[in-house]
Amino acid sequence: MNEIRWGIIGCGDVTEVKSGPGFQQATGSKLVAVMRRNSKLAKDYAYRHNVKKWYSKAADLINDPEVDAVYIATPPSSHKEYTLAVAKSKKPVYVEKPMALNFFECQEMIKVCEEYNVPLFVAYYRRALPRFKKIKSLLNDDAIGDVRFVNVTYYKRPFPKDVNAIGHWRVNPRISGGGYFVGLASHSIDILQFFFGDVKSVKGYYSNQKILYSAEDIVSGVLVFESNIHAVFVWDFNAYDDFDRTEIVGDKGKITFSTFGNNIILLEDKDGIQEFIVDNPLHTQLPLIQTIVDELNGIGKCPSKGATASKTNWVMDMIYMVDR
Repeated sequence: MNEIRWGIIGCGDVTEVKSGPGFQQATGSKLVAVMRRNSKLAKDYAYRHNVKKWYSKAADLINDPEVDAVYIATPPSSHKEYTLAVAKSKKPVYVEKPMALNFFECQEMIKVCEEYNVPLFVAYYRRALPRFKKIKSLLNDDAIGDVRFVNVTYYKRPFPKDVNAIGHWRVNPRISGGGYFVGLASHSIDILQFFFGDVKSVKGYYSNQKILYSAEDIVSGVLVFESNIHAVFVWDFNAYDDFDRTEIVGDKGKITFSTFGNNIILLEDKDGIQEFIVDNPLHTQLPLIQTIVDELNGIGKCPSKGATASKTNWVMDMIYMVDR
């Protein structure tokens, strides 16, 4: 197995625990360089994570001959720009989710990566987590029979920084593509497509009820998959409490789980309730990173690529276009 030497563009919060250490712990992988526009922060990250090189310019990292592949961990507004730059350097690209600001940007990213013959991977890491692979295996094993519908309910208290009216990029649509919906619900939309295949029809609505920021704070709607399974969802980011539940209902039973927590997976049928405890690893992107490294070495396949991730952007675009 060849050692894949990684560089990171944008070593912010998500790279501290979720992703960054995964590049060092995956078999056949090594993190050799990081970049952040603030040179002091880039140097600090490199020192704390034992990375030998740091940069303040993306081009310097991309063109470093010791960097074989690049992970783009910036906000969505710069995903396309950096993906095109990395692709033109003929290096594999691993980009954070959501993949881009919209489906059209996703298509351009896919096209350019194909032109330069480089793979494009996207950080929908739940596809590789044992927790969601267990749910998929239950579905594949016909544990609840034919799936009829899915019910997704997610609500949470406002973040303190929202209540205090401190502006940040996650609720700036020009930077993130929307509000918290695109950053969080995209995981749920993607994992449902991992379970059930492509969405063929979308009806959705969004509002800004509390007006703590410019982006929407509640989104609801219905997805219809090509298999004719229906999914009903509501996402509210200004509720009284925190709640995260997805129910997959079949003609012989149902599966209940949380998308973001480590809650017990429940399988209910005529014989009673079974419980499955499948905890997430500390570095949640590590299993997906391992699949990327394996694919680059020709010994495996990554389940999350540009072609799959762009479909989640399409779903979100359809929701936002309802009354625009």
